[in-house]
Order: sequence, then C-alpha cells, then structure tokens
Amino acid sequence: MDKEKDINNQNKDYHDSHDHREHENHDHHNKENHTCHNHGEYDHNHNKHKGHCEYINHTHDDHEHHNHDEQKGHCEHCDHHKENHEGHTHDHQGHGHHSHNGHEHHNHDDYSRHAGHHHHGNFKKLFLTSLPIGLVIMWISPLMGINIPFPFQYTFQYSDIVALVLSFVLIIYGGKPFFSGAVDELKHKSPGMMSLVSLGVGVSFIYSVHAVIMRYATGVHYMDFFFEFASLVLIMLLGHWIEMVALGQAGDAKESLAKLLPKQANLVLDINEIKEVPISDLKVGDIIQVLAGENVAADGVVIKGESRINEALLTGESKPVAKGVNDTVIGGSTNENGLLQVRVTKTGSESFLSQVQLLMEEAQNQPSRAEDKAKKVASYLFYIALIAAVISFVIWWVVADLDSAIRFAVTTLVIACPHALGLAIPLVISRSTSIGAKKGLLVKNREAYNLTTKATTMILDKTGTITTGEFKVLRMDVLDNTYIEEEIISLFYGIESGSSHPIAQSIIKYSKDKNVSAVHFDSVEILAGKGLKATLKKDIYEVLSQKAYNKEIDIKDSYGSTVSILTKNGNAIGVVLLGDEIKDTSYHLIEALKKKKITPIMATGDNESAAKAVADKLGLLYYANQSPEDKYNLVKSLKDKGEVVIMVGDGINDAPSLMVADVGVAIGAGTQVAIDSADVILTNSEPGDIEAFIDLSFKTNRKMNQNLVWGAGYNFIAIPLAAGILATVGFIISPAIGAVMMSLSTIIVAFNAMTLR
Repeated sequence: MDKEKDINNQNKDYHDSHDHREHENHDHHNKENHTCHNHGEYDHNHNKHKGHCEYINHTHDDHEHHNHDEQKGHCEHCDHHKENHEGHTHDHQGHGHHSHNGHEHHNHDDYSRHAGHHHHGNFKKLFLTSLPIGLVIMWISPLMGINIPFPFQYTFQYSDIVALVLSFVLIIYGGKPFFSGAVDELKHKSPGMMSLVSLGVGVSFIYSVHAVIMRYATGVHYMDFFFEFASLVLIMLLGHWIEMVALGQAGDAKESLAKLLPKQANLVLDINEIKEVPISDLKVGDIIQVLAGENVAADGVVIKGESRINEALLTGESKPVAKGVNDTVIGGSTNENGLLQVRVTKTGSESFLSQVQLLMEEAQNQPSRAEDKAKKVASYLFYIALIAAVISFVIWWVVADLDSAIRFAVTTLVIACPHALGLAIPLVISRSTSIGAKKGLLVKNREAYNLTTKATTMILDKTGTITTGEFKVLRMDVLDNTYIEEEIISLFYGIESGSSHPIAQSIIKYSKDKNVSAVHFDSVEILAGKGLKATLKKDIYEVLSQKAYNKEIDIKDSYGSTVSILTKNGNAIGVVLLGDEIKDTSYHLIEALKKKKITPIMATGDNESAAKAVADKLGLLYYANQSPEDKYNLVKSLKDKGEVVIMVGDGINDAPSLMVADVGVAIGAGTQVAIDSADVILTNSEPGDIEAFIDLSFKTNRKMNQNLVWGAGYNFIAIPLAAGILATVGFIISPAIGAVMMSLSTIIVAFNAMTLR
C-alpha cells in the first residue's frame, strides 16, 4: 500500500484553469493536515478513520491564479474540484496470472455462491440436456410405487432396466455438479444443500439399482425410487438455472481494467524517430508520444505540449483536466486534443491501475458476512435425515428384519430430498430480480438482499453518484440593478462563445437553454493568469476569477463553486457560479437512510471545499481527497468495527471499495470496472433507487424466510414419520402420502414466491 501512497503524493490539484505550480510543495498526504468533518445529527468517532479525512487547510483561495490556454483562446478560470487524480500506469502482464472467473466479490465456496456456479457446470446446458432423459425415467417409473394410468405413466416389460440405464447416464451427467459441490462442502466440514441433494440422489439411485437386481434375482417385488431420483436431479438443476438467469453472469472487473490501456505505445527514440512498441516493453524514463484521441499508455510527466485529458473512465470525474509541461498524466486516460510527449514514471506493479488491481484481489479474499439461510437449513436437514435414517435402520433391524430396516432407512433419506427447498430461494430471487429490473435495479449477487437488511453504514462517492458529475452553470446573479438577468447572460455568452473550454461550453449551453443570444464584441483577448477581456465600442468587459478581481463581493451560497465575475469598466455587474449539481433524489435518500438508522458517509477524491459544500447541504459526514486505497481502508476499517457497509460509487477509484464492502452498488452511468465490481447496478444512475433497493431487499428477504419455512417444514415433519417414529401407535407414512406432501410443499413455495410485489 506504500506504493499507492507514493503515487498519491505526486498528485496535484487540477482546478482546470489555475497555475498549479504554486502547489508543488503541498503534501497531500501529510496526515497531520487531515481532519474529519461531521455535518449532521450523527456523532462519529473521527479517530477511527485516521488517515482518511479531508484536508483542513486546502481552500479555493489557493487556486485563483488563472492559466490561460492560448490555443483555445480561453482563460483557465476554473477552481472546480477535480484534483487528486492519481497518476498511474499499468502493465497488461499484470493481469496475466489472474483467472477470470467472474464476479468473486467475496471469497465464497463455489457451491454456495450462485454467481460462480459455472465452477460446477453450465446449469442451463445441464438442465436442458438432462430434461429429456429425466422425463423418460419419470414416465416409465412408478411414483413411490404408485401405478398411475397411461398416458401419465407407461410401464412395460424390462422398463425398469431401461430406467436403470438412463438413470446411470443421468447421475453421471446431471448429478455431477451436486456431488462435486458435496465434496467441497464436506472438505470444509460444512455440509449443506449440495450434501443433502447428493445424499438423496445417491441413496435413491443405489437402492433402486439394488431393487431391480433383487426383483429379477428373487422374483419378489422391490419398490424402486427412479422417479424420485430423476425428479430431484431435474428440479435442483432447474432451481440453479433459474437463479443463474436471474442474477446473470457478472463481468470481470480486472479484464475491464486491462482494456483501459492501449496495447501499443509510441516510443520516442530521437527527434525524428518514433517506434511503436508493446506497453509491456516500456521502462521508467522512456519518452512516449500521445496523439489527440489516443489513450495514454503509461503514467508519466508531460515534457512537451499542452492538452486536455479526460480522466472520467478512471475517476468518474466528467470535466477534462488541463495538462502542460511538468503535469502528471494517468495511464488509461484519454488525450482529447493536442500532441503530448510524456516521460514514463511508473510501470508494471507500481502503477496506479496495478495498485487498484491489488486492492481488488485483496477484497476478493475478504470473507463474506452473508448468512446463507438455505444452506444452514439444508445443513440441519442433512444431519437430521442421516441421524434419523441410522436410528430407524437400527431399530427396525432389531424389532423386525434387515429388509424392513433398509426400506425404512432409504425411505427416510428419499423423503428428505429437498425438492421444495431447492426451489425456495431461486424462485424468490427470480421474482425479485424481475421486479428490480423494472425499477432500474440489476442484482448480481443474492447475498446483497440479506446483507442490505442488516446495513448500518452507507458510503457514497460524490461526483456522478450524489451529484450529476456534469460541470454546469448553477446560477447567474445580477450585481448591478441597471441590468436584467438576460443581459448578463448575453454578455457572458458573447465573451465565452469562442472557446471550447468546459466552463465556456457550460455557459454557452446555459445561455442556449435560456434562449438568450450572444452579444457580439469588437474583440476578445486573454488576460494571462486572470481571465478574458472584451471590448464593445468604448466599454471594456472582463471575466475574472475572484482572486483576480481582488475586491470583496457578497455572493450567496458560493462555497464549493467555481466563481467568475463579469465587470464593465472595472465594476462588477454580474457573476456566474459553476459546479457539480446535487441530484434531487440525493436529498431524499440521505433523509431516508437516517430514518432507517443507516449512517450516510460521503467519500470523495474531490478537494475539501467542494466536498464540504455538498456535505453541508446534505447534512452528512464526509471525507475529501480520498484515493482508492483511502476509500478501501475506510470501508475495511468500518467492517472491522462490526459495521455492515454498503458502498455506492461509479469510478475505477471506487472499484476496490465496491468489492470489499458487504454490498457494492454501482451507478449504471459509471465505469465498466465499477459495474463489474459491484453486487447491484442502478441502471438509471439515480441515488433514489438505492432506497427502492433497500425496500425490495426487506421484502425479498421476508419471502425467502417464508419459503424456507414451507420448504423445510415438510422435511422436518416427514422425516421422523418416514423413519417410523409413530409406528408403535399404528401410524406409518406411506410412500404415496410422502409424495403428496412433497408435491404440495413445492406448489406452496412456488405460489408464495409469485406473491412478491
């Protein structure tokens, strides 16, 4: 992690139109300069987050010196909060040794994590291939010894031999994932659903083979369980397929991370020679050339050229960052315009993306705290069925004979087959994900439902999550009563209309939305380090930063915003405030979280003033200047203290935190890496949908519990009866009654799942 800190120490505050060189000696990782802030009703132990707090001495006043882009004809007058974009590089080879097994958000055993079922086979293929075999077996085999009229059942001479052969094929093919899962469970000394299914499947098959052999060897009728065997295999395969379809196949976050870098880099050999080489061949000190529109191949420092770099894919920040000589650039970011030559400073495992990858791998190894209730119930049933069968066998052998003992023991184990239990959770998950999808909620991990109902803390990224992530005009104020708002907008529009700078584009869009035309000035020129100057007849207009204007102006609610002042002949006549607007649903979400006793915390890579402005409005605790490692450690420290943490984010810098959190929620408009790292995706990118997911989680969890009661209740009652516990009073559960109870339980579970709303 020290490498990550070294990377972060190189960062500068990119306020997009300021001369940053005055900050070269500013240590953004001096822990003594950190403090935590609480804006709301919650008391918080700030000491427990030491090292993750925002900078107390970092203000907008430090960034008012403008650095104009001569190429664009626009002043760089933006102190917007886009700093702390960590420099990094990445080596594709760093991914070479990692297996892409899908979304392993926690280090679960594959048999209990349904997002990883491919470990035991593709359940869709297994089910569809096994279905015709299983249906034929069920058609030609009596149900618990009951003879059902044709066409529902068709028996003929040697049909039991045909059923035996087909069952052998089915157990080898369709039963393989359950036996593999049972082996995994028993290795971990934690028998569950797979062990219970394997027990029922194995016993019913072996006894049925024994019954067929004895039937032909002795001429005495022995009841087989081929029907029960085939139905159990098919139902369990179907249940796993239903859940797999509902949750979907998770993306590979590491693979998405690797795609950010180009495969080749333009290596500068001398003034007139440039050679294309694989990025894995780059070394520290090499000079690479980055053309407009290309992705930067490695972390480095600009030694020639000027441009704007789009770092949105890496940080979730939407506004391009101005880069010039001595500024750092990030491997994987996009060069929007201009030609840059960059000296490589980080490669391979020392790069930012590699450090993010290491954090993600560490997150994968964190144990999940989700309680798999289905597995726990199956574990109880496994022991109950096994103990009941053994006791039944011993008692009936003593009081009757060996054949009776075997028959009661086998019937007990077959009755315990969890048909209903196998569908209890998948049917609810399927119904829930269908409801969620209609509301813009995509759930990739069923554990998220259970853990969300226990959540105590929610950490939210700021830009793109709580806020829109779009740099826009928040408002324009008139400072001279001789003007009306439309005139001020028109003047701003006219001065800014010749520039492609993000601030200029925001003002232009704002003006067009207001249906205001631009004033046509006689001339517009750059004021180096200050702003823009325009002339109209004999009047001089200027657009300046607050620092460049250098006079006191009372501007309401300007904290955290980028402020530009419009003057006429030296007197302020208007002001524009630009920034990242808080989403309307964010206000309601924060209030809803507080009512649910879930503490909201904002963790952002933005600067202190920008973070504080948003936190003040929402009334929540916040941490500013957070690197990916800082966010990761914040989540981990809260978990270590017993908190159940939901993390919400949209950028690559959020990916490790999304993975290590108990529940990771990705904003759908964010980066692919963040989406691949999360358990839940908000396709509408609205924070308000988080509240909808919390409500859905409680309803889903309640239905799961109900289905487990119905599914397991049958077994808890039927097992001891099948073992003959009431035989002394003349009550013995017959196979026919057992079959009816089993079917009824399955129907109830299916109907209950469909009632989820």
